[in-house]
Amino acid sequence: MGKTIAEKIFETHLVDEPFGDVSVLKLDRVFCHEITTPMAIQDLMARGKDRVFDPDKIKAVIDHVSPAKDSKTAHQGKILREWAIRHGIKDFFDIGHNGVCHALFPEKGFVRPGFVIIMGDSHTCTHGAFGAFAAGVGTTDLEVGILKGVCTFKTPQTYKIEIIGKLPSGVYAKDIILKVIKDLGVNGATNMVIEFTGNIVDEMNMDQRMTLSNMAVEAGATSGICLPDMTTVDFLWEFIKNQYKTKQDALDAFSKFRSDDDARYAKQKTIDVSDLEPLTTFGYKPDNVKPVSQMSGTKINQVYIGSCTNGRLEDLKIAAKVLKGHTISPNVRGIVSPATPKIFSQALEEGIIKTFMDSGFCVTNPTCGACLGMSNGVLAEGEVAASTTNRNFAGRMGKGGMVHLVSPATAAASAIKGEISNSNFFEQGK
Repeated sequence: MGKTIAEKIFETHLVDEPFGDVSVLKLDRVFCHEITTPMAIQDLMARGKDRVFDPDKIKAVIDHVSPAKDSKTAHQGKILREWAIRHGIKDFFDIGHNGVCHALFPEKGFVRPGFVIIMGDSHTCTHGAFGAFAAGVGTTDLEVGILKGVCTFKTPQTYKIEIIGKLPSGVYAKDIILKVIKDLGVNGATNMVIEFTGNIVDEMNMDQRMTLSNMAVEAGATSGICLPDMTTVDFLWEFIKNQYKTKQDALDAFSKFRSDDDARYAKQKTIDVSDLEPLTTFGYKPDNVKPVSQMSGTKINQVYIGSCTNGRLEDLKIAAKVLKGHTISPNVRGIVSPATPKIFSQALEEGIIKTFMDSGFCVTNPTCGACLGMSNGVLAEGEVAASTTNRNFAGRMGKGGMVHLVSPATAAASAIKGEISNSNFFEQGK
């Protein structure tokens, strides 16, 4: 019987099976940021175990509040900074070199097909876009990972989501994953891996696949995975070209982490996106989703474009295309945060930053701050935002605020109109 990609990764990383359906896996990477890791560091220190299993496999960044907004967040950064220095963690990205973790680490080439990766962050599943098993974990698991380089997981079942059809104009990866979450519900893939397949996924670039995988957790999944292919190889080539003679050799190596044709899945679902409209959330759950057309007239106070979901270069290009030649509503605060310094520089060189600024957007440094309501764009009570982020929980971007999750194109169109709006009107030059 064939195996899924998740089963193959578990098999190649298995250290122990202590009981039942529990597996102890060897870790290829432990990712860290300044919000969740300091708690693990301090507890390890208190236990007399201030050590790391391998400083080369640990990657750390200050990204959630960057720069620090107060003494508490400055202290969190200080703990992570001193820990990285103390243990010789060379891949530590401090202010000026930092970016949103789930954009920065793939950009640096730290993710590979077949890897097992953990981080104290629920959207670690983003890295599954590369054919890795990547999962967010709690403090105790993070501590063990840092100290011993292993983590315990329940052996996963896999939910295969086949995405097929022809993508309509104005519809993007964000709309697709919102559709998936709407169909599955927030608990639809609990304790499972979502494996994304189908011609639409095959045609996606890595930016788009990362958007897809990023929000798998919003359907309850432990991880979201795309199968590695030549698109994966092309993205990674500058980092792996000394390991393989040709791109085909790399693809052949990575292909062992593709699901077999006769693999068995716990659940399967096919979604045809040919008639899909741009989507948005409403209410306070990620599966509260409806077409943007049904939300027309919903007034907004702020538009945010950025985050580990939609802060990459392609996302900025899409939004800038809509914004070009327009000025945003005087009733809207427009905020854009390129996800990494490299993305910021590229957007600057291509005139994208100028387009945002000419339209009335405030352009900030790379940070996660607004997404979780900590800095750089917090909502006041009663305010409404159209945001390219990944969660619309009550109070997510500020106490008493409402967040509507949308694609970068819909966010840009909404900024112009001052209400939730379909981007097709602007993209078609009307």
